Amino acid sequence: MKQLFLKNQRAEVITFRRWGGKNYSLFQAIKMQVKIGVLLIAYLVVAVTNEVDAQTDSLQVSMEYDLDEIEVSAQRAPVSYSQVARIVSVIDRTQIESAPAGSIQDLLEYALSVDIRQRGTHGVQADVSIRGGSFDQTLILLNGINLSDPQTGHHNLNLPVSLKNIQRIEILEGPGARVYGPNAFSGAINIITDAGEGNMMNADVLYGEHQLVDVNVSGSIETGKLNSYLAFNKKSSDGYMENTDFNSYNLFYHGTLATEPGKLDFQAGYSNKEFGANSFYTPRFPNQFEETKTSFASVKFKSNSKIHLTPALYWRRHQDRFELFRDNPASWYSGHNYHLTDVLGANINSWFSSAFGKTAFGAEFRTENIWSNVLGEPIDKPIDVPGEKGQQFTKSDSRIHLSYFAEHTFYMNDFTISAGAMANWISNLNFDWNIYPGLDIAYQLTENLKIFASVNKSLRMPTFTDLYYDGPTNKGNPDLEPEESTTFEGGLKYRNQFIRAHVGFYHRKGKNLIDWVKEGEEFEWTPQNLTEINTNGVEATADIDFRKLVSPDFVLKKLNLNYAYANLDKGKSNLISNYVLDNLKHKLVINIDHSIWDKLSASWKFRFQDRNGSYSLFENTEYVAEAEYGPFWLVDAKVYWSGKQYKIYGQVANLFDQEYVDLGNVKQPGRWLSIGFSYQFNFN
Repeated sequence: MKQLFLKNQRAEVITFRRWGGKNYSLFQAIKMQVKIGVLLIAYLVVAVTNEVDAQTDSLQVSMEYDLDEIEVSAQRAPVSYSQVARIVSVIDRTQIESAPAGSIQDLLEYALSVDIRQRGTHGVQADVSIRGGSFDQTLILLNGINLSDPQTGHHNLNLPVSLKNIQRIEILEGPGARVYGPNAFSGAINIITDAGEGNMMNADVLYGEHQLVDVNVSGSIETGKLNSYLAFNKKSSDGYMENTDFNSYNLFYHGTLATEPGKLDFQAGYSNKEFGANSFYTPRFPNQFEETKTSFASVKFKSNSKIHLTPALYWRRHQDRFELFRDNPASWYSGHNYHLTDVLGANINSWFSSAFGKTAFGAEFRTENIWSNVLGEPIDKPIDVPGEKGQQFTKSDSRIHLSYFAEHTFYMNDFTISAGAMANWISNLNFDWNIYPGLDIAYQLTENLKIFASVNKSLRMPTFTDLYYDGPTNKGNPDLEPEESTTFEGGLKYRNQFIRAHVGFYHRKGKNLIDWVKEGEEFEWTPQNLTEINTNGVEATADIDFRKLVSPDFVLKKLNLNYAYANLDKGKSNLISNYVLDNLKHKLVINIDHSIWDKLSASWKFRFQDRNGSYSLFENTEYVAEAEYGPFWLVDAKVYWSGKQYKIYGQVANLFDQEYVDLGNVKQPGRWLSIGFSYQFNFN
């Protein structure tokens, strides 16, 4: 994986508790703060000047250019890669096409310091965390727009795009409150879609074992100054064991319009998934089933003015139906769980250059709302569940976030210093403002070697599931406090014409971290604020381009080595942890890309994982004992023949049929073979 800081794809954030469920409770809760926030955003949106800045938009710079000169987004104002003091891993299109991955979740398995715990395969459901954090502590963005789910982090990767639509993925390692807001507690993942070039269409069909079918059709068309990209994906399988079948489809549109004042960007998408959820949430009842629906739309403008302005509006709706019994329910079972979340946000990011460096400032307003028959406070009048005959929502909750950002970056000879802060207000949190500062420093020791260090604070509010979910084996906790952390990190970066590498260390001091815990098997899982958890970690990566080192036709193309170590110091505790304390202690990934003959090439991914913690082992729905997570090696491979407009490929996951679990009693699939064909039609 290449390491670099990629262009500022601005995002948004935050989370919170409740107001009353009535139509006017939003304004009762925030009063004057809403007026101030909305007025500021509205003012900045209309304050666009017509004076065009001659600077090149670095988002348009191709990967073939010198990466050190590309502007990147580890800060709120764009800064060149050679000057930044943070680590952002980037998976580009070339790496995506060569990887033996069937979904975005599969691809992220190979990324440095990223922990993917899959329940359902091929993008059905997975939890994602960074640097030993929990799955609720990682912010997910699509083209810079926040898509994180306030109900639960289990739904964060329910995206309206497939792997075939992705241009690159940027992974910010460590807290990103100053850039993306407080939900970027331990990191952020920004997924950038393909915008298409000219008039073209691409078709890709994959077929594999277990009746796996994956069909992707996408295309772009230029009409004057408007470029439109449209994509459709349909995927299904009978499953690798009982009750692991799935059926899903996505529809996505991304349009860009070039105007004299600047560029207008708009996107919309829809995703639907139906899947057998064998033992997803409890092994006592393995015959679970779930359906999720995600709708999403956003509009963003990027000005060409001297003061660069980027206002954005976005909306996301997520609906799910969870069935504890897919069929033959127990006599005590009262019915399925129904949830619907609506998120609406507006934000603006602004920056300008001066003799003193780059200054950035911005604001965000975001509301998060849920309707459910399980989560929230009781409502006076039940509401019909959309698309579900005879079902009603009987509970709801809402919360509001308001944030202001400011940051300045200084450039002094070989030094780069960036300092900033986020001021954050959230409803039902005593109506207080809280400030989360950060400081990044980098110094160029030699032409090829740089030293960097940073310190940043961040927070995360509990999800609606943390607060309210009561089930046969779980009980929510409405008295949870927000998580907080301070992270210190530093290290060295090295680069020359054929190698890019870095080694670093981080220390995260966590306060009131939220985890689902229990005292023993006879107790229920319940979320609690763990008093203090300190995390120490080491990261090392090297990316070697042998065709630059040896010759352009050398058989070995690239070699990438990633190693991450994380250790959580939880102090003395006899509690059984379900998530937070089950972090990856060791992760080693070896990526090898090489040619075979003519246009035939291969990619190999070797991955070793060793996880802390334990889980309650069940056999035939009966508890047996507490079992430690065992270390394991996995090998994935892909062989592909690349023509000018087509590609034929075969890939295998878990080549040596390793038996392992990533999360509790959810057994992962063994060896899985598939073959595919893609073709691009050009109409220019």
